[in-house]
Amino acid sequence: MQRIRAYLVALLVGAGGPVAAQADDGPWLMVDTGEQTLTVMEEGQVKQTFKNISLGRNGYDPQRTAGDGRTPLGVFRVAWINPNSRFHLFFGLDYPNHQRAEQAFQQKLIDFDTYYSIRRALYRGDVPPQNTALGGNIGIHGIGNGNRRVHEEANWTEGCIALTNEQVDQLAQWVSLGTRVVIY
Repeated sequence: MQRIRAYLVALLVGAGGPVAAQADDGPWLMVDTGEQTLTVMEEGQVKQTFKNISLGRNGYDPQRTAGDGRTPLGVFRVAWINPNSRFHLFFGLDYPNHQRAEQAFQQKLIDFDTYYSIRRALYRGDVPPQNTALGGNIGIHGIGNGNRRVHEEANWTEGCIALTNEQVDQLAQWVSLGTRVVIY
Protein backbone atom coordinates (compact mmCIF):
# COMPACT_ATOMS: atom_id res chain seq x y z
CA MET A 1 0.00 0.00 0.00
CA GLN A 2 2.85 2.40 0.85
CA ARG A 3 4.36 1.79 -2.61
CA ILE A 4 1.02 2.63 -4.27
CA ARG A 5 0.74 5.87 -2.25
CA ALA A 6 4.30 6.86 -3.21
CA TYR A 7 3.45 6.20 -6.86
CA LEU A 8 0.32 8.37 -6.64
CA VAL A 9 2.28 11.23 -5.10
CA ALA A 10 4.88 10.95 -7.86
CA LEU A 11 2.10 11.13 -10.46
CA LEU A 12 0.47 14.13 -8.80
CA VAL A 13 3.72 16.04 -8.36
CA GLY A 14 5.16 15.15 -11.75
CA ALA A 15 2.02 15.63 -13.83
CA GLY A 16 3.22 18.83 -15.49
CA GLY A 17 1.64 22.27 -15.69
CA PRO A 18 0.84 23.99 -12.40
CA VAL A 19 1.20 20.70 -10.53
CA ALA A 20 4.85 20.04 -11.36
CA ALA A 21 7.49 20.74 -8.75
CA GLN A 22 9.93 23.43 -9.77
CA ALA A 23 13.28 24.34 -8.26
CA ASP A 24 12.04 27.80 -7.28
CA ASP A 25 8.78 26.46 -5.89
CA GLY A 26 9.96 26.60 -2.26
CA PRO A 27 8.47 24.51 0.52
CA TRP A 28 5.40 22.44 -0.22
CA LEU A 29 3.08 20.34 1.91
CA MET A 30 2.25 16.66 1.56
CA VAL A 31 -0.82 15.36 3.39
CA ASP A 32 -0.95 11.57 3.73
CA THR A 33 -4.56 10.71 4.53
CA GLY A 34 -3.71 7.07 5.27
CA GLU A 35 -0.99 7.84 7.80
CA GLN A 36 -2.74 11.04 8.90
CA THR A 37 0.41 13.12 8.63
CA LEU A 38 1.30 16.47 7.12
CA THR A 39 4.91 16.70 5.90
CA VAL A 40 6.75 19.86 4.89
CA MET A 41 9.04 19.21 1.91
CA GLU A 42 11.71 21.49 0.48
CA GLU A 43 14.33 20.68 -2.15
CA GLY A 44 13.58 16.97 -1.82
CA GLN A 45 14.12 17.00 1.94
CA VAL A 46 11.64 16.44 4.76
CA LYS A 47 11.70 19.57 6.91
CA GLN A 48 9.07 18.51 9.43
CA THR A 49 6.29 15.96 9.82
CA PHE A 50 3.18 16.66 11.86
CA LYS A 51 1.44 13.56 13.15
CA ASN A 52 -2.08 12.96 14.41
CA ILE A 53 -3.76 15.40 12.06
CA SER A 54 -7.54 15.32 11.69
CA LEU A 55 -9.39 15.09 8.39
CA GLY A 56 -13.01 15.30 7.32
CA ARG A 57 -15.40 13.47 9.62
CA ASN A 58 -16.45 11.25 6.70
CA GLY A 59 -12.97 10.52 5.36
CA TYR A 60 -11.61 11.72 2.04
CA ASP A 61 -12.69 11.60 -1.58
CA PRO A 62 -11.34 13.04 -4.85
CA GLN A 63 -14.93 13.97 -5.75
CA ARG A 64 -15.93 15.93 -2.64
CA THR A 65 -19.21 17.86 -2.70
CA ALA A 66 -20.70 20.50 -0.42
CA GLY A 67 -21.64 19.26 3.02
CA ASP A 68 -20.32 15.70 2.64
CA GLY A 69 -17.73 16.08 5.41
CA ARG A 70 -14.93 14.68 3.23
CA THR A 71 -11.44 16.00 2.63
CA PRO A 72 -10.73 16.46 -1.10
CA LEU A 73 -7.77 14.65 -2.65
CA GLY A 74 -5.57 16.36 -5.22
CA VAL A 75 -3.11 19.19 -5.69
CA PHE A 76 -4.00 22.63 -4.39
CA ARG A 77 -2.41 25.97 -3.56
CA VAL A 78 -2.82 28.16 -0.49
CA ALA A 79 -5.14 30.89 -1.77
CA TRP A 80 -5.75 32.92 1.40
CA ILE A 81 -4.59 33.12 4.97
CA ASN A 82 -6.82 34.08 7.90
CA PRO A 83 -4.79 34.73 11.07
CA ASN A 84 -7.98 35.55 13.01
CA SER A 85 -9.92 32.38 12.25
CA ARG A 86 -12.10 30.70 14.84
CA PHE A 87 -9.72 27.79 14.19
CA HIS A 88 -6.74 29.87 15.38
CA LEU A 89 -5.00 30.15 11.99
CA PHE A 90 -6.49 29.13 8.62
CA PHE A 91 -4.64 28.46 5.35
CA GLY A 92 -7.41 28.38 2.72
CA LEU A 93 -6.92 26.18 -0.35
CA ASP A 94 -7.92 26.92 -3.93
CA TYR A 95 -10.65 24.30 -3.80
CA PRO A 96 -12.42 23.54 -6.08
CA ASN A 97 -9.42 23.20 -8.38
CA HIS A 98 -9.32 22.85 -12.19
CA GLN A 99 -9.55 19.06 -12.11
CA ARG A 100 -12.52 18.96 -9.75
CA ALA A 101 -14.37 21.63 -11.72
CA GLU A 102 -13.86 19.68 -14.95
CA GLN A 103 -15.09 16.42 -13.38
CA ALA A 104 -18.11 18.10 -11.82
CA PHE A 105 -19.08 19.81 -15.08
CA GLN A 106 -18.83 16.52 -17.00
CA GLN A 107 -20.92 14.81 -14.29
CA LYS A 108 -23.48 17.65 -14.51
CA LEU A 109 -23.00 18.55 -10.84
CA ILE A 110 -22.37 22.17 -11.84
CA ASP A 111 -23.58 24.20 -14.79
CA PHE A 112 -21.40 25.96 -17.37
CA ASP A 113 -21.57 29.34 -15.62
CA THR A 114 -20.30 27.83 -12.35
CA TYR A 115 -17.62 25.87 -14.19
CA TYR A 116 -16.51 29.01 -16.01
CA SER A 117 -16.48 31.06 -12.78
CA ILE A 118 -14.24 28.51 -11.07
CA ARG A 119 -11.86 28.24 -14.02
CA ARG A 120 -11.70 32.01 -14.53
CA ALA A 121 -10.89 32.62 -10.84
CA LEU A 122 -8.17 29.98 -10.83
CA TYR A 123 -6.54 31.30 -14.02
CA ARG A 124 -6.51 34.79 -12.51
CA GLY A 125 -4.99 33.50 -9.29
CA ASP A 126 -8.13 34.42 -7.35
CA VAL A 127 -9.97 32.32 -4.81
CA PRO A 128 -12.50 30.16 -6.68
CA PRO A 129 -16.18 30.51 -5.73
CA GLN A 130 -16.67 28.89 -2.33
CA ASN A 131 -20.45 28.48 -2.46
CA THR A 132 -20.95 25.95 -5.27
CA ALA A 133 -22.30 22.40 -5.16
CA LEU A 134 -18.67 21.31 -4.75
CA GLY A 135 -18.30 23.10 -1.45
CA GLY A 136 -15.53 25.40 -0.35
CA ASN A 137 -13.68 26.87 2.59
CA ILE A 138 -11.31 23.91 2.62
CA GLY A 139 -7.99 24.50 4.29
CA ILE A 140 -5.43 23.66 6.91
CA HIS A 141 -6.12 25.03 10.37
CA GLY A 142 -5.75 24.67 14.11
CA ILE A 143 -8.41 23.61 16.60
CA GLY A 144 -9.05 27.09 18.00
CA ASN A 145 -10.94 26.72 21.27
CA GLY A 146 -12.04 23.21 20.29
CA ASN A 147 -11.56 20.10 22.36
CA ARG A 148 -7.99 18.80 22.01
CA ARG A 149 -9.10 15.31 23.13
CA VAL A 150 -11.66 15.12 20.30
CA HIS A 151 -8.90 16.17 17.90
CA GLU A 152 -6.63 13.40 19.16
CA GLU A 153 -9.30 10.70 18.92
CA ALA A 154 -11.41 11.43 15.83
CA ASN A 155 -11.58 13.04 12.44
CA TRP A 156 -13.87 15.96 13.10
CA THR A 157 -13.61 18.59 10.35
CA GLU A 158 -16.06 19.43 7.57
CA GLY A 159 -13.35 18.49 5.05
CA CYS A 160 -10.32 20.46 6.19
CA ILE A 161 -7.01 19.27 7.58
CA ALA A 162 -6.65 20.17 11.26
CA LEU A 163 -3.58 20.32 13.45
CA THR A 164 -3.24 21.51 17.02
CA ASN A 165 -2.84 25.28 17.45
CA GLU A 166 0.82 24.75 18.33
CA GLN A 167 1.40 22.65 15.21
CA VAL A 168 -0.29 25.13 12.87
CA ASP A 169 1.84 27.92 14.38
CA GLN A 170 4.98 25.86 13.63
CA LEU A 171 3.71 25.12 10.12
CA ALA A 172 3.21 28.83 9.41
CA GLN A 173 6.94 29.43 8.87
CA TRP A 174 6.76 27.38 5.64
CA VAL A 175 3.39 28.56 4.31
CA SER A 176 2.63 31.57 2.16
CA LEU A 177 0.18 32.39 -0.60
CA GLY A 178 0.76 29.95 -3.43
CA THR A 179 2.29 27.17 -1.31
CA ARG A 180 1.53 23.84 -3.00
CA VAL A 181 -0.44 21.26 -1.01
CA VAL A 182 -0.68 17.66 -2.21
CA ILE A 183 -3.41 15.62 -0.48
CA TYR A 184 -3.39 11.91 -1.20
